[in-house]
Amino acid sequence: MPQRSGSADLPLHGGRVPPWLAERMTRLGAVICEAIVQHYGRDELLSRLAHPFWFQSFGAVMGMDWHSSGITTSVIGALKRGLAPLSGELGLHVCGGRGRHSRKTPQELEAIGARIGFDGAALATASRLVAKVDSAAVQDGFDLYLHGFIVADDGKWVVVQQGMSDERRQARRYHWLSEGLSSFLDDPHSAIEGEGKGEIVNLADRRAEKSRHAQLDLLAALGPDGIARQYAALIEVPEPAPAPEAEQMLLPHLIMPAHHEVRAEDVVQPRLQAALAAAADRGPEDFADLLLVPGVGARTVEALALVAEVVHGTPCRFTDPARFSFAHGGKDRHPFPVPIRVYDQTIEVMKSAIGKARLGQSEELAAIRRLDDQTRQLERAAGGRSWDEVVAEEMRMSPSYGGRSVFGWEPG
Repeated sequence: MPQRSGSADLPLHGGRVPPWLAERMTRLGAVICEAIVQHYGRDELLSRLAHPFWFQSFGAVMGMDWHSSGITTSVIGALKRGLAPLSGELGLHVCGGRGRHSRKTPQELEAIGARIGFDGAALATASRLVAKVDSAAVQDGFDLYLHGFIVADDGKWVVVQQGMSDERRQARRYHWLSEGLSSFLDDPHSAIEGEGKGEIVNLADRRAEKSRHAQLDLLAALGPDGIARQYAALIEVPEPAPAPEAEQMLLPHLIMPAHHEVRAEDVVQPRLQAALAAAADRGPEDFADLLLVPGVGARTVEALALVAEVVHGTPCRFTDPARFSFAHGGKDRHPFPVPIRVYDQTIEVMKSAIGKARLGQSEELAAIRRLDDQTRQLERAAGGRSWDEVVAEEMRMSPSYGGRSVFGWEPG
């Protein structure tokens, strides 16, 4: 059975992703997915998408607000656009989305199934059940508004869906993975993101099996009107609160803070310093041509070091998604404006590496992997600038990097 892998509090943010960033997220998201499939296979990509910490870091490395609920919508949208032209090659299809797009998921699955050859009707049923479990069986106060269903040609799938609570100004993201799933009603989630807020009615927990049967028995014995009368009587004379269940599981969770700026405590400093050191060490040898580009070559290698970690890193390395915002900044100018020239070069380097790998020339992909290897080797020994110094330098250099945010271009 799949196990829940964690939870996180995601502050609700309004606004939309500007077109200039959405287009780049589409290209970078697709090429990162291609690299993961190239190195590790399609199943590994599905597993990553089902991991809430990795998913948040994936969005942050693409220039979205590092902590907000908007990462879910923007990443699903970017993958739907970016992977569609590659569906024949990668065997991956992204269905659903936000609002009205989520309601079209069953029809999309049936159409893809008819074209590819898997049982689209069965997956459409799975899509509906997943949504029902997280909206009705898990009563945690969050109303679903987004449902993304990523399915492979062999019928394996991952679902990422999100609910919101306007009252709390928070969102909760739910991750499902088909691998090992034998029941929709016994611990089906691969992960749930969201800060714990009191008691949750979770009828999708295997320990709720007796409760589910008891509810059906009660319905058969009393009928809806009888249950309503019994409930009215109960609320007139409140009963003492029951003792907490001893078996209640406490999930590991990632709490994304309400503050918008990226603070030093949000970043595991040795990891960032190691990535910068690895870029300085490997860059001249592996990216000599890139470093000949005036002004931004070395900075692009630093961004590539974090992209390399998203491609190759192990789950334990994604506990600080804020760190990945160093690669390409944030659309709202946190931690600094998006360095457009750096971003575009990152995409071009990754596209070139993937394109050559298709032709059997894997040197560039191997160079990107060496960046990640070197980062881990240097982590214990690397030192350097503090987070505040890094951000100050990025703000100073932002005009020369083509810094841009929702507020416009950075003045030179």
